[in-house]
Amino acid sequence: MRPLRIKDPAAFGKVAVMMGGSAAEREVSLNSGNAVYRALQTQGIDATAIDVTGSPIDALAGRNFDRVFNIIHGRGGEDGVLQAVLATMGLPYTGSGVLASALAMDKLRTKLCWQGAGLPTPRWFLLSGEHDIDTCINALGFPVIVKPAQEGSSIGMSKAHNREELLAALKTASQYRCEVYAEQWIQGQEFTIGVLDGEALPAIRLETPHTFYDFDAKYRANTTQYHCPCGLSPERERELQALALRACQTVGVAGWGRVDAFIDDSGRMQLIEVNTVPGMTDHSLVPMAAKAVGISFEELVWRILETSLAGTAGAA
Repeated sequence: MRPLRIKDPAAFGKVAVMMGGSAAEREVSLNSGNAVYRALQTQGIDATAIDVTGSPIDALAGRNFDRVFNIIHGRGGEDGVLQAVLATMGLPYTGSGVLASALAMDKLRTKLCWQGAGLPTPRWFLLSGEHDIDTCINALGFPVIVKPAQEGSSIGMSKAHNREELLAALKTASQYRCEVYAEQWIQGQEFTIGVLDGEALPAIRLETPHTFYDFDAKYRANTTQYHCPCGLSPERERELQALALRACQTVGVAGWGRVDAFIDDSGRMQLIEVNTVPGMTDHSLVPMAAKAVGISFEELVWRILETSLAGTAGAA
């Protein structure tokens, strides 16, 4: 990793740590935001925690912040909306810009971008309603996983093994007011790769006894296992890291993020999604990968805040 750009905490000025929001991931965002806020304060940075419960403009009005550490997960914070607000207000912010944030939040359009760039991602079928069920079955077979296109943390996702389960999964995902798609079920090993300022962190291999890495497996269960080192050969891991960087570059993700991927039983790598505002508690995946290369949680938070400086994605 490159040396730190900034040595003096005063150089960041007054920092707003924006967290919470009104999306389904609000609780996770508050946990991440409070961890980030404490880490910034510990290092002498003039940080203020802001729980956004309504308009982000109102939350910032008249407070003379110099920059924003955005840690609002999901819609309203990770989808380009907040990024556009901050750009309009002239406030530099951490992470990706408007376009990349909007694209990456929409898993379906991210897959379309990857497909257009020739990057591997599982086959899928858009489910506009129950009338698409039989066509979907003919196209993908079973099993499939059904997803709302604009939710994170595996919210609204279900695995389906037959027509009845597919109908039920469609109804579950449709509650989240966005497009729904079925994706080919990938049998293999699941990985996540953190990306920090244009460099890939060590890959983490995930194992869970749950049907898939769902919300409970991510945030509540004590049975989820995280392997870092991930168990791949050095050459194979570098290949996976390079794919993660290409996945980010294709949709314009910059600053920091996290790419989720599988290696199927035939050895083929498959991109699943990219997160532009990943979880940031001391038990989250990006901090875990950073720790594996000697980057403490405090240093990681500092490095992410540096992405708000002039010439980086959030400031652009």
